[in-house]
Amino acid sequence: MMIMALQAIGQVTIQVAKVDKLDHTVYLYRDTTRSIDGYAGMTAPMFMIYPDTPLSETEANALINELEIGELVVKYAGSVGVINPVGKTYDNKADLEAYKAFINRMRNISNLKIIGIGRGATFVNNVISRNAAEVAGIFTYGGTMKGKTASHIPVPAYISQGNRSLASYYAKANDAVEVKRDEAHIYYINDREPLQQVVLSLNKKASLKEAFADAWKTLLSKNYRFSNYKHTSYMGAQFGQYGNYELEPYLILDELGVSRKTVKKSPSGGQNLPGSGLFFWYEYLPEKAANAPKGSVPLVVLLHGNANDNRTQSETGGFIEIAAEEGFIVAEIEWQGAGPNRSELFLGLDGIEYVVYDVMQTYPQIDPSRIYVQGLSAGGMASAALGIKKSHLFAAVGGHSGAIFDRWTFGSSYQSLRDEATQKAGYVQMPYFLISGTADDVVRFPTVENHQNNPYHNAIRVYQHLNQIPETAIDFAAEPVLGMKMHKRETILTNKHLTLEIGKLYKGDMPLIQFTAIIDYGHWNYRPAAQMMWDFFKQYSRDPETKKLIYHPQ
Repeated sequence: MMIMALQAIGQVTIQVAKVDKLDHTVYLYRDTTRSIDGYAGMTAPMFMIYPDTPLSETEANALINELEIGELVVKYAGSVGVINPVGKTYDNKADLEAYKAFINRMRNISNLKIIGIGRGATFVNNVISRNAAEVAGIFTYGGTMKGKTASHIPVPAYISQGNRSLASYYAKANDAVEVKRDEAHIYYINDREPLQQVVLSLNKKASLKEAFADAWKTLLSKNYRFSNYKHTSYMGAQFGQYGNYELEPYLILDELGVSRKTVKKSPSGGQNLPGSGLFFWYEYLPEKAANAPKGSVPLVVLLHGNANDNRTQSETGGFIEIAAEEGFIVAEIEWQGAGPNRSELFLGLDGIEYVVYDVMQTYPQIDPSRIYVQGLSAGGMASAALGIKKSHLFAAVGGHSGAIFDRWTFGSSYQSLRDEATQKAGYVQMPYFLISGTADDVVRFPTVENHQNNPYHNAIRVYQHLNQIPETAIDFAAEPVLGMKMHKRETILTNKHLTLEIGKLYKGDMPLIQFTAIIDYGHWNYRPAAQMMWDFFKQYSRDPETKKLIYHPQ
């Protein structure tokens, strides 16, 4: 697939190319610049247009540039394209099969926005809306609805030109009701899942460009769609393979009131010393924390997974949204020196500590007693190690889909951490939050068959040892999910139709260890876990002088 881009002064101009390995005509442009100052693209919008009539490549480019999508595509590291009808006009059966082929060709889709124009909108309304398990949002301009039966697939939708009957169709699919209106819109929202919403534009004279701009502002920018059920999202999927994708909020920093700073710094003070290089991280400062008093604001450190971009956790983990609400600072570190945006050095645990101290110097409002670290996958392995090896620095640590391997992995192993825990036991206490999906096929969740030296049980064992909590026996007969007896067991059915199994281990009245299983969930972030983890973290601080743990019951 040949992909090119042109950029004119004051406007981003896109040039698409035909997608290969498809029997029908699809033109596509993907932003691949990977600017470290933009978005990483992991949940980037993919705008796919069904036009009124078949378009040539030149006409497809003209339509895309008429809509002025280019600026969004470049800013959010996204994609844009045109899907032509198979024939001279739309055929529901043939074009549905072509759509399925496109989904299968792309495999890994997280933020697909479908745009229907004229007869393309009619096809979207009557066919795509009923096959929208992977679709994050629909925008229609013109077109009609021939059937009256509501779709069973909820998909956010923006309906232009005041078409109330069409808005009602999508509202029923989303189980949404009218909750507010202004001079230009009627908003339909599902009270249990606010991302299931429909916006009806009452402006019947809006141009295509004006209508799309309003659709992005009011609806299309609000969410992406994510599939991690019974598989791992980045492994990809075929059309309809895992049912409806989850709806998740899309991160737009400006709307949250969060500023981001890109930092590259030499730990040698700029001197050209042998082996020196640059450390690389991002700092996220919410408005609530910008002018906070000295020593009053927590710091949460995020660590990405193996070879991931170091915006992975900030863009998909959910912590930035909580930081905006509660007013703490976040730093996400390129700790491996091996991701798409490479630093020159592998930081290791000592390098992570260096960055933390640097961030604290930059922001004197940080409270040194409330510093926490959370990681995904390999970052979860690193955070588990930091809790043992850098226990003087952190008040609590957490890991998602990553723990402690029996073999040497990312600078530590079960034996090395167990030995250090032995030395510190009785002197150091460290709260530890661990969460993973039971369908994790990268760091496998413990079962009867694989629990020997399982990373998750290893991590719990090390933290039991450090915190002098008696080790509980592995017993899948008594505890078929978590594999070991724990206290305050809870089963929670979420509004995402996922089940959480939660257990805690106490030292006196302190819940020092929390272990959560997400049933049938794969190897990636479960966004609501960020709030769960933050609620766990904020129970604890660490005295900056004595380094003793302090418990603050909630």
